[in-house]
Amino acid sequence: MKNLTPREIVEQLDRHIVGQDNAKRSVAIAIRNRWRRQQLDEELRKEVAPKNILMIGPTGVGKTEIARRLATLTGAPFIKVEASKYTEVGYYGRDVESMIRELVENAIGLVREQELANVEEEAQRRVTERLLDLLAPAPASFDVGVESDDSPERYERTREKMRAMLVAGELENRNVEITIEQKTQAMMIPGMGPGTDQMDFDMQGMLEKILPKNVSRREMTVAEARRVLFDQECEALINQEKVNTLAIELAENTGIIFLDEIDKVVSSEGGKGADVSRQGVQRDLLPIVEGTTVQTRYGYIHTDHILFIAAGAFHRAKPSDLMPELQGRFPIRVELSDLTKDDFVRILAEPKNALTKQYAALMETEGVTLDFRKDAIDSLATYAHQVNQSTQNIGARRLHTILERLLEELSFEAPDMKMGKVEINAAYVQERLEDVAGDEDLSKFIL
Repeated sequence: MKNLTPREIVEQLDRHIVGQDNAKRSVAIAIRNRWRRQQLDEELRKEVAPKNILMIGPTGVGKTEIARRLATLTGAPFIKVEASKYTEVGYYGRDVESMIRELVENAIGLVREQELANVEEEAQRRVTERLLDLLAPAPASFDVGVESDDSPERYERTREKMRAMLVAGELENRNVEITIEQKTQAMMIPGMGPGTDQMDFDMQGMLEKILPKNVSRREMTVAEARRVLFDQECEALINQEKVNTLAIELAENTGIIFLDEIDKVVSSEGGKGADVSRQGVQRDLLPIVEGTTVQTRYGYIHTDHILFIAAGAFHRAKPSDLMPELQGRFPIRVELSDLTKDDFVRILAEPKNALTKQYAALMETEGVTLDFRKDAIDSLATYAHQVNQSTQNIGARRLHTILERLLEELSFEAPDMKMGKVEINAAYVQERLEDVAGDEDLSKFIL
């Protein structure tokens, strides 16, 4: 886990997300506390529980983006799940424990990347030797003591010449024949199809080990063979048991689960029909959040020290409508504010991945230079804020729809323009958005 101070974390988040300082500070402190916990002695470390966070705020204000950027910054295993998907099919919603299994899968990927970096050099060396064996195969027998085509000395000299040519990239288009091992697809067992959570004891993996492997020989260029052989050598060098152990440890100590739409599992008054299911989801979430042991195909994982960040708009419900036990597991509460016009101006201009920069880069691929003037950005922010106030408030996502509408004509014509510079000013914005934004009924459907 990267050793970042809370101030450094907030500074990094500021590069991508405008405003919401309280939320940034809270998550930065929570992440730093995880690092602090790692410095404690083992006895006390077990007692320090993560301070889970509940983010409250309307859609499009940065809740998901804060959590996602946070995971990228720290290099921690991270998944985003919607609490509502556990109620989509009534009382038989998805198994709540599946979120923990998804987190472990994410951790496996992170650890594999680290292990690949460790074995890359040795794998490249082995690939070179295997390619040389294919390009300059050793003779069945050597004529010892005689300088002939089959003598060991001559073979070594030929092999070294081929090595030099291989390293120089002169043999990339030469064809070689390699052996490829393909796993036999196991038959699907009824009730264990894709998307179900009943295969977690790895029945599929057990069947693949029992069934014979398909071995085939294929002819390809050296460049193509190098990639295939590299994957094979990496697979042979990586210790999968070690990867599994490290991944579970990583997920247990630094894993982050972003639980979105938590307000959608709040029961309304009456408690009938789907409300029973929603209440059941809360009861199922409780042991996961407070700490339990979940079985995965890679081993058992304890959820006691996984950081949970829950979020919801809470338009029709209040955080106090959640089960008291579940409320108690989210001691830190942060309220995210609605975006103002000034926030929209900053969102369009400041972040590293600002929409104006994205559209400019996209148009640049067609040879068209987009120049967003300051008054255009101000005008776009005004329209976004105005439409959010008069129709449904969808936060910063409104900018996507407005910019797409603004540049629709240009995006269509750009390939035929070939080159040129287009200046986007306030007049350009008003000409294309005034009619739509002014007609409230129409803007509900278009913007």
